[in-house]
Amino acid sequence: MSETSIKTKALSGEDLFKNVISHSKEYGFIFPSSEIYDGLSAVYDYGQNGMELKKNIREYWWKSMVLLNENIVGIDAAIFMHPTTWKASGHVDAFSDPLIDNKDSKKRYRADVLIENAMAKVEEKIEKEVEKARKRFENFDEAMYRSTNPRVVEYQKKIDETNARFKTALDAADMDALRQIIVDLEIACEVSGSRNWTDVRQFNLMFATQLGSVAESASTIYLRPETAQGIFVNFLNVQKTGRMKIPFGIAQTGKAFRNEIVARQFIFRMREFEQMEMQFFIRPGTQKEWYEHWKTARMKWHASLGLGESNYRFHDHIKLAHYADAACDIEFKFPFGFKELEGIHSRTDFDLANHEKHSGKKLQYFDPELNESYVPYVVETSIGLDRMFLAVLSNAYTEETLEDGSERVVLRIPPVLAPVKAAIFPLLNKDGLPEKAREVMDLLKYDHICVCEEKDAIGKRYRRQDAIGTPYCITVDHQTLEDNTVTIRERDSMKQERVAISALADIIEGRVNMKSLLQKL
Repeated sequence: MSETSIKTKALSGEDLFKNVISHSKEYGFIFPSSEIYDGLSAVYDYGQNGMELKKNIREYWWKSMVLLNENIVGIDAAIFMHPTTWKASGHVDAFSDPLIDNKDSKKRYRADVLIENAMAKVEEKIEKEVEKARKRFENFDEAMYRSTNPRVVEYQKKIDETNARFKTALDAADMDALRQIIVDLEIACEVSGSRNWTDVRQFNLMFATQLGSVAESASTIYLRPETAQGIFVNFLNVQKTGRMKIPFGIAQTGKAFRNEIVARQFIFRMREFEQMEMQFFIRPGTQKEWYEHWKTARMKWHASLGLGESNYRFHDHIKLAHYADAACDIEFKFPFGFKELEGIHSRTDFDLANHEKHSGKKLQYFDPELNESYVPYVVETSIGLDRMFLAVLSNAYTEETLEDGSERVVLRIPPVLAPVKAAIFPLLNKDGLPEKAREVMDLLKYDHICVCEEKDAIGKRYRRQDAIGTPYCITVDHQTLEDNTVTIRERDSMKQERVAISALADIIEGRVNMKSLLQKL
């Protein structure tokens, strides 16, 4: 069957998102946590296929950071840290979200997200106007149209004025001003449709717990809300034991925890999640060039996965975090719109300088080239592993109608990330074919996750593997017993070819090995 005979069903927005969520559970990617007890809000478990996909994404990130960069090393810091860590980092005083309730529906929202979503809708109106004009005019000058069309100019003026007010309110932590923006934009509750809002209040997002066996003598500590601080407090340990010279980086992956009051959109915003972070330590004054370097490098990493360049964009922060002098997000086009996938921040010397102040220990680097000591500056890249998982999964989910009128759901996951790399099928469950299929399985299983399926018609087995994103299916038939060849079928095109069993290992390895992707970076 040729690719031209495959018709893809157009899915987007809420319909696509609902299908992805349903598919995730049905095929062993993601389950609601503690589901037999009716679940736990905004907490999810990764199933057998989800765990493998997540592991592969993590491995690709790790290799791109640590394997390819001689001046980047990794650590695995503890989740529990001394409580003063979070005072020094600013989390105790400043790690909070501005929340607002609708009095009629009792539904709670993040005030900043309400405003951002309202502005995104205005931006969508601009894009629709531009697209209409592009179709009408042959030699379309987009820049001129944006600057002269009255409707577009008015929309853009509204965005600019609102963003200016928004930034001022955030910088001043002015909750009344945030509420007034919501009122002025006439933002309504999505449930009740009313504009009956409470005041905006700040809620700290850190989970607190007790360290100690007796409650009276126990001390309050926190589940880490980010993994970066474990890197900062180990800066000198790594630098001295590894004899690291600036510039150098420290990478880490691991769990973080945030008491998200408004958790939603499946695994996009959870209370327990995993981060992949790298802190790059540099000379003060060089942060601008390194900030641009890592913006380019990280976008290149995303592009290497082939999820579509038009699905990514940079978004500069309206309000900079208390530690940053420059910050942007790499946003991905999820089914619910462009949202943050990865953050790139120029953190200055905020973290190390504050840990130095609160601990009373020097956290400085002696630069032999300058013959002086200084507190290094830092450029950070931080990507949510769960969000990257959702980006891959939602981009891969495809519903197709085939030439014979039948339908299939296929996950077009990049082969190097696929949970299962190959499925081996005996054509019939007799005549020695299952035994031969097991021989093929034994040949491949030491290098890749493979499955051997004997049940059901071959077509049903193909559909099951398509639905979990298995890139290659290998069929063992009676001809195999005669000449030791098998049929290998490619997932996306469904094209089949006859190959020798002796060549299988090299064929699969060549098509699913991460080396080919890493060489693009």
